[in-house]
Amino acid sequence: MDTERALTEKIIGAAMEVHSYWGPGLIESIYEKSLAHELGLQGVEVKRQVRLDLKYKDLDLNDEFALDLIIEGKVIVELKVVKELAPIHEAQLMTYMKLTGCKVGLLINFNVLRLKDGIRRLSLL
Repeated sequence: MDTERALTEKIIGAAMEVHSYWGPGLIESIYEKSLAHELGLQGVEVKRQVRLDLKYKDLDLNDEFALDLIIEGKVIVELKVVKELAPIHEAQLMTYMKLTGCKVGLLINFNVLRLKDGIRRLSLL
């Protein structure tokens, strides 16, 4: 769990760097690409738009859904650009964590004046 804690601190630091560069008001994909790049510059493994092997009974749904970011295979990062985070956003992230087996997730809303007001850290532990 210490690994995930250190990793989430690194992710939050990178997100703050991106937010200080761009500020609020852009579309989600700009923040996603910028955050992935910033983490990559720090030597952190980042996977973007990760497709999950989803099935409903005998129906393959692999092309219907992609996670924003998975960091080092341990932390899911779900990005938002919304007026304010809502409980449904946390529920969504928890579902993603259960589907992937990741125990830790970060919900980051870039549409805020101070990024610390737009960050939620969730854990299945």
